[in-house]
Amino acid sequence: MFGVVDLPTYLAGLALIVLLPGPNSLYVLSVAARRGVRAGYRAAAGVWCGDTVLMTLSAAGVASLLQANALLFGIVKYAGAGYLTWLAIGMLRAAWGMWRTRGEKGAQDAPAAQASAERPFRRAFVISLFNPKAILFFVAFFVQFVDPGYAYPALSFVVLGAFAQLASFLYLSALILSGTRLAAAFRRRRRLSAGATSAAGALFLGFAVKLSLASA
Repeated sequence: MFGVVDLPTYLAGLALIVLLPGPNSLYVLSVAARRGVRAGYRAAAGVWCGDTVLMTLSAAGVASLLQANALLFGIVKYAGAGYLTWLAIGMLRAAWGMWRTRGEKGAQDAPAAQASAERPFRRAFVISLFNPKAILFFVAFFVQFVDPGYAYPALSFVVLGAFAQLASFLYLSALILSGTRLAAAFRRRRRLSAGATSAAGALFLGFAVKLSLASA
C-alpha cells in the first residue's frame, strides 16, 4: 500500500515506541496537570508540529547528514541538552518555591502567575526539534518499511508519518485527560504539587544527561 511494506509490524513497533516515556510526553502531561485541557493540547500541538518537521527532515536526508557530520551532530545535541537543563532548573526552582510557601496564605498565586507566562506550544516544539536522536530514529525506523522500488517514496513517508501522528494524538490525548484529573489533587495538596514538579525537573535533567551522552 503506497510503497509501505509489512504494515502490521510497523504499527506494533510504533505503539511500543509511542508508549515509551520521553521529554515530550512528560512536558505535555505536566502542562495538562498544571493548566488544564486547553493548555495541554497547545503543548501537544507543539509536539506534533515538531515531529512533523523531524519526519520531513528525515525524509529529506538530514538525518544522514547529522550521522555523517560529528560536529553538526554535537552542536544540535548539546543545544538540546542545554535547553532541557534550562527547563529542569526552572521546574526545580518552582518546586522549591512551593515547598517554602506551602503554609502561606495565597501561596497559589505565584505558580499561577508563572504558568500564565509559559508558552506551551513553543516549549514543546523546541523540545521536539532539539533532539537529533529522534531524527536519526525516524529515518532508521521508517526506511525499514519503505519499498525501495516504489516510484514515490515521499508518499510512503507521508503514510508512515500519518500513522505515527495518529498514535501520538491518541497517546497524548490520554495523558492530557489524565493530567487534568491530577490538577485538582495538585491544587488541594501543595506538597503533592511540589513533589511532582521536583520529580519532573529531575527527569528532565536525566533526559538532558542522556542526550548529551548520545552518539550519532
